[in-house]
Amino acid sequence: MTPGHVLVFDSGVGGLTVAEALRSAAPALQVDYAADTGFFPYGDKSDAALRHRLPRVAKALFDHVQPDVFVIACNTASTLALDEVRAALPCPVVGTVPAIKPAIEISQTKTLGLLATPGTIRRRYTDDLIEQFAPQATVHKHGSLDLVELAEQVAAGMKPPLEAFAAAQQPLFDADPEGAMDVIVLACTHFPLVVEQLRKSAPRSLAYIDSGSAIARQTLRVLPTTRPLAAPSDGRAFVTGGDADYARLRAVFERFGFSHLEEIGVSRDLTSPEPATKAAGE
Repeated sequence: MTPGHVLVFDSGVGGLTVAEALRSAAPALQVDYAADTGFFPYGDKSDAALRHRLPRVAKALFDHVQPDVFVIACNTASTLALDEVRAALPCPVVGTVPAIKPAIEISQTKTLGLLATPGTIRRRYTDDLIEQFAPQATVHKHGSLDLVELAEQVAAGMKPPLEAFAAAQQPLFDADPEGAMDVIVLACTHFPLVVEQLRKSAPRSLAYIDSGSAIARQTLRVLPTTRPLAAPSDGRAFVTGGDADYARLRAVFERFGFSHLEEIGVSRDLTSPEPATKAAGE
């Protein structure tokens, strides 16, 4: 029997790195993608607003797509509302958390950098992970929304200057004047999209690690076995409206193998989902 159908969810296109990891781990898997463009980006939204929205938008997406597993490919969403989304959905929900544990296992100096969004940096959940897996380590933290935008640009085929990536990660190196930091945790799923740019623009060589492979393994562990698939069809991408540039999004999704783009109409505050759907850009 072949694993069936997974929906990967993020606020923007960063979760495409997780979709890629899933496809690599299980080529026969049907992987669809959803971006909450109507509330992008999550990193600058209040905790209260996200706690209200996330379980509701997840339920609206689940009802429309009917996946076997719902993957929250977003550290901000997972560290804030994973339990609430699990309570709202009738299927397994896999979250994304900063890769502190694997990072400390490969660090020789036990000095890490944590590069995330401001929301993930300020969450108690992140501090708890550090206390649990790296209590004796030194962890330098920096939250960057600029790097999220740079990653979105790269996904769209643009080529921002390396200086922009250098500036986005420089606070981590400023916090480590002795050069002890030897691993940087990419604690936003957008950031693996630009890991090569980060490596090239870093002032010295060190390792970068993300959660993509671990998310793929956990998804396959909880995925129920379903009817065999002859071959996975092209992935579908879903967006939730807002001021999204649909021409740009369509090009990005097609580049990642999602040939169909559809808008699922949901109200911005999600007091009630709107049932109508339409082809995005119409």
